[in-house]
Amino acid sequence: MKKAALTTLLAALLTLLLTGTLAGVTSPTANADPAPVPQLQREGRYLVDEHGRLVIVHGLNFVWKKAPYVPPNTPGGFTATDADWLYEHGFNGARLGILWPGVNPTAPGVVDPTYFQNWDRIVDLMADKGIWMQFDMHQDMWHETYGGEGVPSWAVKRPAPWSLLPYPKVPFPFGYWTPEVSTVFDNFWANKNNLLDHWVTFWKQVATHYKDQPYSMGYDLINEPWVGSEWPTCPLGGCALSYYKELQPAQDKALAGIRTVDPKNIVWYEPQQLSSGLLLQTYLKSVPGEDNLGLSWHNYCSATFVESTGLPLNATESCTGFTRNRQDHAVDQSARMNAVPLMSEWGASDNVRAIQIDAEGADANTMGWLYWAYKYWNDPTTADTKQGLFFDDADLSTTKPKLKELVRTYPQATAGRDLTYRYDSATGKFTMSYAADPTIDAPTRIFVSPLTAPNGYTVTTNVGTVTKNGSYVDLDVDSATTVNVTITPVP
Repeated sequence: MKKAALTTLLAALLTLLLTGTLAGVTSPTANADPAPVPQLQREGRYLVDEHGRLVIVHGLNFVWKKAPYVPPNTPGGFTATDADWLYEHGFNGARLGILWPGVNPTAPGVVDPTYFQNWDRIVDLMADKGIWMQFDMHQDMWHETYGGEGVPSWAVKRPAPWSLLPYPKVPFPFGYWTPEVSTVFDNFWANKNNLLDHWVTFWKQVATHYKDQPYSMGYDLINEPWVGSEWPTCPLGGCALSYYKELQPAQDKALAGIRTVDPKNIVWYEPQQLSSGLLLQTYLKSVPGEDNLGLSWHNYCSATFVESTGLPLNATESCTGFTRNRQDHAVDQSARMNAVPLMSEWGASDNVRAIQIDAEGADANTMGWLYWAYKYWNDPTTADTKQGLFFDDADLSTTKPKLKELVRTYPQATAGRDLTYRYDSATGKFTMSYAADPTIDAPTRIFVSPLTAPNGYTVTTNVGTVTKNGSYVDLDVDSATTVNVTITPVP
């Protein structure tokens, strides 16, 4: 080959490599969209993941109510062993108590970075197991002064005339009913001493820290807000004016603050405290321009609580009607809010039948939940028994009988819509139906309870490919069709 021809050929090859072949190799990688961060969003009354799958959350509450307001790295607190236990038992959700006195312990807006660091250890362990996390500003009766927890000491100023005498601590939850604690909440809603503004600043700081957190399902603004001195009128009609004048404006203000730093994660509103145990209407409204709200609602049948105090009352079966009412109400209230509902607290009892009633009620409504609580953790506001899952917080083998009702077969992520399912905790049999959406590029995932299927299980489906991985089942369906699934334990 002549030198000129060889030069021309080499030049052509070099041009091809630079403009064609190499570009073809490098451009897709350089221009490819990054993988979406797994975070839950609202779609109608449901939660959906980054793939568009409908997500059902079965989880637990994790709130360390005493300083330093975060579980320690000990067997009695939370370690990698706890995260493994949660995954093995199918718990895919967690409500984490990110407490205001932990974030701002010394002054308004002054962050203690070690508090976030201590929580991040736990958050990372949970994210590694695919556990969805709701960040909760937990409070019970405002502060340790009143026998509870929730706000920094700098945010507590006892109002006159009660400040003239020592506060006689009243057991939870009755401390809410005292004139002093009610006045403290009145002052908070009125932004006295700019306390409401400082609370909004706290939320902006939390959202700044967690806005990009994998497996976030957003921010629960305030646990069981107390309306204040007008509370005696609540059992009569639900305190509608308190929502219009106090609860809604305050939570709207926190939402607006969060949206300045985090435009995408769900913000969860809560109704007033008494609505969790009484058949009351609630009055939260939608927020113009906001489509990612959540309703964080609590379900505590009063008959179970009264029985737990030692009174000779056996009215557990009455809780069937109570929980049905509260489920229906939550769906209705969330529709009026344009929000997704989540039963973020319930149970708080060792009454196995009461837990079964609530769990079955949630299944019937495809309602996600976060049970109270994972461990007892020396809770200062426990109303009756030690409400965790273990007799000994440091020994995960000491589980209580109620675990059998909580570790349920259920669809964690469904690649479709129109979902219904039923689980029989006595036999372990599970049935499920949904309309498959083949455009969703991820399988339907079902958790199978190892407590009712210790010898394994069979999966029957009318369509699709089944893959079993221990207690987890993946189902791939490549057509838009109705899918029927039955899971039966092996005898």
